[in-house]
Amino acid sequence: MEGHKNKALPRLPDEDVKEGKVYGNVFAELESVDLPLGTTLRSVYDDQPNAHKRFMEKLDARIRNHDREIEKMCNFHHQGFVDAITELLKVRADAEKLMVQVTDTNRRLQDAGREVTAQMEEVIRCRVQQRNMATTVEKLQLCIPVLEMYSKLKEQLESKRYYAALKTMEQLENIYIPRVSHYRFCQIMAETLPKLREEIKDISMSDLKDFLESIRKHSDKIGETAMRQAQQHRTFNSAVQKQASMGFPKPLYTLNGRTSTQQNGLDTEEGADEDDADEEVLTAQDLVDFSPVYRCLHIYTVLGDRETFENYYRKQRKKQARLVLQPQSNMHETVEGYRKYFNQIVGFFVVEDHILHATQGLVTRAFTDELWNMALSKIIAVLRTHSSYCSDPDLVLELKNLIVIFADTLQGYGFPVNRLFDLLFEIRDQYNETLLKKWALVFREIFELDNYSPIPVENEEEYRSVISRFPFHDAEIEKQQFPKKLPMSQSVPQIYIQVKEFIYASLKFSESLHRSSTEIDDMLRKSTNLLLTRTLSGCLQNLIKKPHIGLTELVQIIINTTHLEQACKYLEDFITNITNVSPETVHTTRLYGLSTFKDARHAAEGEIYTKLNQKIDEFIQLADYEWGMAESDGRASGYLMDLINFLRSTFQVFTHLPNNNNDHAAMSGKVAQTACMSACKHLATSLMQMLLDTELKQISMGAIQQFNLDVIQCELFASSEPVPGFQGDTLQLAFIDLRQLLDLFMVWDWSTYLADYGQPTSKYLRVNPSTALALLEKMKDTGKKNNIFSQFRKNDRDKQKLIETVVKQLRSLVNGMSQHS
Repeated sequence: MEGHKNKALPRLPDEDVKEGKVYGNVFAELESVDLPLGTTLRSVYDDQPNAHKRFMEKLDARIRNHDREIEKMCNFHHQGFVDAITELLKVRADAEKLMVQVTDTNRRLQDAGREVTAQMEEVIRCRVQQRNMATTVEKLQLCIPVLEMYSKLKEQLESKRYYAALKTMEQLENIYIPRVSHYRFCQIMAETLPKLREEIKDISMSDLKDFLESIRKHSDKIGETAMRQAQQHRTFNSAVQKQASMGFPKPLYTLNGRTSTQQNGLDTEEGADEDDADEEVLTAQDLVDFSPVYRCLHIYTVLGDRETFENYYRKQRKKQARLVLQPQSNMHETVEGYRKYFNQIVGFFVVEDHILHATQGLVTRAFTDELWNMALSKIIAVLRTHSSYCSDPDLVLELKNLIVIFADTLQGYGFPVNRLFDLLFEIRDQYNETLLKKWALVFREIFELDNYSPIPVENEEEYRSVISRFPFHDAEIEKQQFPKKLPMSQSVPQIYIQVKEFIYASLKFSESLHRSSTEIDDMLRKSTNLLLTRTLSGCLQNLIKKPHIGLTELVQIIINTTHLEQACKYLEDFITNITNVSPETVHTTRLYGLSTFKDARHAAEGEIYTKLNQKIDEFIQLADYEWGMAESDGRASGYLMDLINFLRSTFQVFTHLPNNNNDHAAMSGKVAQTACMSACKHLATSLMQMLLDTELKQISMGAIQQFNLDVIQCELFASSEPVPGFQGDTLQLAFIDLRQLLDLFMVWDWSTYLADYGQPTSKYLRVNPSTALALLEKMKDTGKKNNIFSQFRKNDRDKQKLIETVVKQLRSLVNGMSQHS
């Protein structure tokens, strides 16, 4: 090896030397364990062509060089290695012994450590449990307040303390849950809270709906209580005013709504007999639990949804208002229907007023005003419609009282009610109409039951009884001895009393309308005027036209109307005493009774004349003249004598009417004179029409003579003064036309008639040429068999020619008159 080591290497050319340096560096890098081989090998292959082959050759040479060095090293250390192996063989026996000992010691150590390990594991487990328990306690201390709060929340929900529950939820969300939010149960709890809020909203809204339903049912009771309190307050004020007006002492003290006064040393307490109605003043909150509204309002406020609640509440109350304002179809039949209607409305607005003042902004004054204006328009329309169906004045009066209390109640809560009092004026007119209809029936019944005879009084007591009911004063009658008769019939004091009752009834409506005494006085006078000029006047007109009312009754009616006319001034004084308004006050309405009773008298007088004329016509229809008779019977016709006897007896009734009062005597005498003159004129006109009837074609001289006898009886009746008071032959002048016509034909004085025609002094001034011509035409000879001149002798034919001549002259006069006119 040493020879090999010292042997010199062959010399290489320079190129080879250079290449050897290069590969020497490469081998140095390959032999280094720290350098990456990839880069080195890549440099070998990338340098030049055939580098790989030369590198492999160099590598083989390098390997052989190292092998020689290894062989040298092994040869140098071989003896030491052999020695070491020998030593190692010696140690192996001791190592086996030591291995046995170690194994035994290890076994014994394992046995001893196993028990310690078990105890250590138990200690470790206990310490882990202890640490877990401590951690658990620590975490529980954080979780327990959350759970307690949640449990409290559940209890609050079960006890329906929703507002407190919302506060608890707020604390849970903001304080407790964030501390332990990583726990699952807290996450579930946090997810549950919004649902609970919605549940609370739903429950509170359900309670609100129940409240709204309950308040609708209790509105009637609330309104009834409020209206009763308003009525009691009104009654109390009226009593105080009455007390003050009567000069009673003022109240000494007031306690719990009661007033005590001392009169004559005795203490009297107002309202003591009212079943202690004022002991406890109930209000809306006493009758209804408003807590659902407050609770719901607080809940929605806390939840930030107050606006939704307010809108819902107002919307529902508007709906309920429309339902409350809807009346029953038969409300107008009884006062209870109106009372229930008013109670519901008052209850509704009392609740709204309470909500307005007990809450802040749930309802506003603008909202309640809007509701009231809507309700007021509906109420007025409903009352205007339903009151128009009322025909009973008592029901209308009760309705008025209800409206007044209704208005006063709501006015006390701050609602304007002027339109309701304006409506009362419309209802007042209707009330007067119902009163007029009622009193029309009363007047008719009085007239039907009247005997139309003077009132007999047997003694002073009866006389005082009559004059206490009717203002009658007559000095001559008072001087007369009992028994005596008053000129009017029984209907007069009854009518007077009923007019006063009407004034009282009309006054009842005018009370409590917040009007002055002057206005009330004007209302009373106007309504009384309507009673007199329309109702009583109409009843009198109907009475006068009734068939069973005879001439005697008509005369008595005339006397009655005179006394009623005189009593009008007492009615005015009666109204003045009620209203304390002097009749001399400017614009005071006067009673129109004077014209009413004058018209009734004129109608009664006209009816007297009409009935007389109708009776005359009935007798005239019985006339049965034989118009072709040759000569008269020598006596008046029977129908005419019966007619004259009827007229005599009738005018005797007029004459025998009681005339204790000069005015009555003058009045009845005037009526009798007018009736007698009217009857004579109508009789004369009827007889004239009988002669000139166009259906009467022929008339004989004998018939004219018979007719003349009847007219003579009429003239005798007129001259016999059937009614005293006529001057001279005034009554006979009613037959002057007939008398001159008949005289002309009876005397056959045509020459005088034609000669004096048109002269003021003419004997036949009242004979019209056309009348004379018409009658003369009926006496001409027409050539018929039954002509009245067919039996004339030859010497009478000159008379026939004379008739022809007179007819021509009369025709010329008639033609001249027609041309002149």
